Amino acid sequence: MSAQPTLGFIRKLAIAAGEIIVSERNKLDIQFKGGHELVTQADIAADRVIRESILAAFPQHHILSEELAPDAATDHRHLWVIDPIDGTVNYAHLHPQVAISIAYYHKGQARLAVVHNPFLQETFCAEQGAGAWLNQQPIHCSEQHELKRALVATGFPYQKDGVLPQLMSRLNTVLSHCADMRRLGSAALDICWVACGRLDAYYETVKPWDFAAAQLIAREAGASSGHIYPPPQDANPQLWGEDLLITAPALYEPLQALLQQADKYLLSSQQG
Repeated sequence: MSAQPTLGFIRKLAIAAGEIIVSERNKLDIQFKGGHELVTQADIAADRVIRESILAAFPQHHILSEELAPDAATDHRHLWVIDPIDGTVNYAHLHPQVAISIAYYHKGQARLAVVHNPFLQETFCAEQGAGAWLNQQPIHCSEQHELKRALVATGFPYQKDGVLPQLMSRLNTVLSHCADMRRLGSAALDICWVACGRLDAYYETVKPWDFAAAQLIAREAGASSGHIYPPPQDANPQLWGEDLLITAPALYEPLQALLQQADKYLLSSQQG
């Protein structure tokens, strides 16, 4: 095995993990992390097989993954960021919007990415500087330039205490200015759908494993990727999931301003 992984290697990992979660779904064992976040035996099994395959090929590499290494450091020369099942609630409720997300980072930059939906047999891939693909066909984000005609996606956290007013203020403001909203239940697929033009924009606060792969796919498909507010100076923007914003290029600044406006309105109403 070469010192650097290939897109083909990652795609095989994602497809193998996909086969596991498909086969495991008819015998679900549902638990709750921290009393509120749903997890299944399939999450653990998929995480384990991806991890073992990576370390067998690249024993010196480091892994950040939702289930087996959620607190791993990210400042490594070779870093893998894995979500074995993005959309676990969907998975447990037999919905098809489920994905395996695998990203390879080198020196803090996303280099290779795969997001695979085994239930719809859709595999999104990207390589830094080389483009993005859906089932090996090139993809590009939408050219929508009017927010009033945009289809916008978002999501909501498991724990809503303390953040519900902001979530609803943003939702109300965006819905009042766009064509419609979607909430698909998988951040990775939301972002990939922006990448291929099925959605025009997406915003949410998520964990690194939720978006590490998809944001590279979106950027390589021509989308604008950033944040509602600038990340801290010491944070890697490509792994900072707070207030993530990914859109068709012409919508980025208008939607960013609109979301900031929603926050200002909420703050003024709370103070008044």
